[in-house]
Amino acid sequence: MHVREFQNLIKEMYWHKDARRSAENNFIYLVEEIGELGSAIVKGDRKLIEEELADAFAWLVTVANALSIDIEEVTLKRYGGSCPKCKANPCECSTK
Repeated sequence: MHVREFQNLIKEMYWHKDARRSAENNFIYLVEEIGELGSAIVKGDRKLIEEELADAFAWLVTVANALSIDIEEVTLKRYGGSCPKCKANPCECSTK
């Protein structure tokens, strides 16, 4: 499954609920899931980490849906073959 297909799947399953919230409110749910992911990482619970990664990704595409953004398209445009800052692959930036 491609990212775009997953984004469409999430929209198909949840848009009737997600559309009632603003992009900002959907973003709040994403931040909550990121916090849960952080807690799972601290606990070191692999199964929980996997679940929270999936939840965070689902909320990320929900935010993209709320803003009518094709996340696969914009991600490939920015990261499609090289680092967006130094333009190298692998990245040669001195930080991060």
